[in-house]
This record gives sequence, C-alpha cells and structure tokens, in this order.
Amino acid sequence: MRVTQSVGADPSTAAGVDLNLLLALDVLLEEQSVRGAAHRLHLSEPAMSRTLGRIRKALGDPVLVRAGRRMVPTPHALAVRAEVSAVVERARALFAPGRDTDLRTVSRTFTILGHDATAATLGPALLARAAREAPGVRLRFLSESPVDAPFLRQGTADLEVGVVDTTAPEVHTQTLHEDRMLGVVRAGHPLLEGELTPERFATESGHLSVSRRGRLRGPIDDELAALGLERHVVGSVGTYPASLFVLRESDLIGLVSEGARALAEALGLVVFPVPLPLPPLPVGIAWHPRHDADPAHAWLRACVRDLIPGASAAS
Repeated sequence: MRVTQSVGADPSTAAGVDLNLLLALDVLLEEQSVRGAAHRLHLSEPAMSRTLGRIRKALGDPVLVRAGRRMVPTPHALAVRAEVSAVVERARALFAPGRDTDLRTVSRTFTILGHDATAATLGPALLARAAREAPGVRLRFLSESPVDAPFLRQGTADLEVGVVDTTAPEVHTQTLHEDRMLGVVRAGHPLLEGELTPERFATESGHLSVSRRGRLRGPIDDELAALGLERHVVGSVGTYPASLFVLRESDLIGLVSEGARALAEALGLVVFPVPLPLPPLPVGIAWHPRHDADPAHAWLRACVRDLIPGASAAS
C-alpha cells in the first residue's frame, strides 16, 4: 500500500473517500514529521504536505501542530490513532498473499523482546492463547539488553513489547495504553503508617533502583530535586521481578508499574501511589515493516493488543 501523488476525489464527501489518506494519516501520526512520512511513503515533501492538507480538510482538524522544532498530534488525532492503525492493518492483511493461512498449520518461533515483568504478566495468557489458536507457534521471550541494539531490524526479535524507545525510523510502533509507576514495600513497612508525603517517601528508608543499565538515578529523582529533596539509593538490580524479592526481605523502598502490581501482591508486598507527579509510561508494541504482510505476525500483534491490561480501553 502506498499514497498516490494525486487523487481527483473530494475526501470531504462520503462518496469520494480516499482510503490512501488513511495510510498517510497512519504514517504521519507514527513519524510526527512531514519529512519522515514522505520518506516512508516515497513521496516528495511538498506532496506529503499537500496530503496532510487534504487530511486536515477531511477531518476538520489540524492533526499535527508545530511545537518548537517538532510536530505533535492534536487531541483528536490521538483519539483516532489506534482506530486508524487498526483499519490500515486490516487492509494490509486483506491484500496480503496468504491471507487465508490456517494458523493451526503454522510452524513458527516468535521472539518477543521486553523486560522480565512483561514476560511474567503477559506470558501465561499469550502461551495459552497460542496453544488454542496456533499450536505450532512457539514463543521465546528475550530480556532487554543493557546495550541498545537494532534487534527488530536485525531479526533478533520479532516484536518488542513494553515502553518502546526505539529510534529506528523504519520500525513501526503503536502505543496501547499508559502505565504508571507505584511505590512498593514489604507488608508492615513503617512508610505505610500515617500520611505519605514526598519528604517521608524520600527519607524514610533507602531506595532500590531497577535499571537494565545499572543506573542509580531516574525521573523520580528529578521530581524530588524540584522539591529540594533527595532519596538515598543503596543499589540497583536489572529487573523488576528480582527487585521484588529484595524488597520482600528488606526495608528498602522500590517501584513497580501498575501493570505488574499483581506480581508484587502475589509476593505479599504492598503497593501505594507515589506522592509525586511522575510522567506516565507509554506501553506499546514495535515491529519491523517486513512483517506487515505476514498473517502469523499480524495474529501475534493482535493477541498482544488483546491481552495487555488496559490496551483495549485505550484503543
């Protein structure tokens, strides 16, 4: 699928809807750049600008607006983004060779890249669904590396799940929902008694950081610094599941995402809202475009969209 340079139909009328505009809108919202979208769709920048103008006219919305040197989506564009992506994906699958592939006859191994909490929370349901719908499919969960590498481009991984921070321009990404960070401590921790203030959160006990690169500082430290506060980080571990076992046997304070709170509660730990305005975490998926027309990969993406908590509500 690609955008044509010009189409005579008037996109503002139902009879003249240009479906090419959906593809262009999908790419524009992914790239958030006329230049990037033009490169992806093999158009000139002036042609892409004209296409954006037609999209704006059809939707009655600016779609992308300038913010400094960047372009950002409008609220309406964000609201329709998931639906647009889904329509484009279904169109690709409709015209893709092998669209009638029987998943029960497929024999494949898919590698999913993500942190350990993703495997722990998503793995059971995804493996069960594969056993029912595609018994010849094997799933291999690959932990995030401390070194950034183009795993999707290289084919080391087929799908990335979680807080996707890839910068590869050709990689497709889709945000499914926004997660948030929660504090977590052992049951009976002194921090759970009385009013929880930023001061108590920062100074009541030592803190345990989670970082695949071994970092001892993160966004939470910036929020504390804005209040003139500083926490004492005594160490870091590479994964959230590992941190939970440390927290269970100590008075340290840790963090866990809302999506992984069930792991903490299963270990008898107590989660609580962090008394700071922490930024939300955009949870999504990423894949290389070579998989766009692959029915089995499309099935995998659909499964992950269905099974990630909060994804259906966000889309």
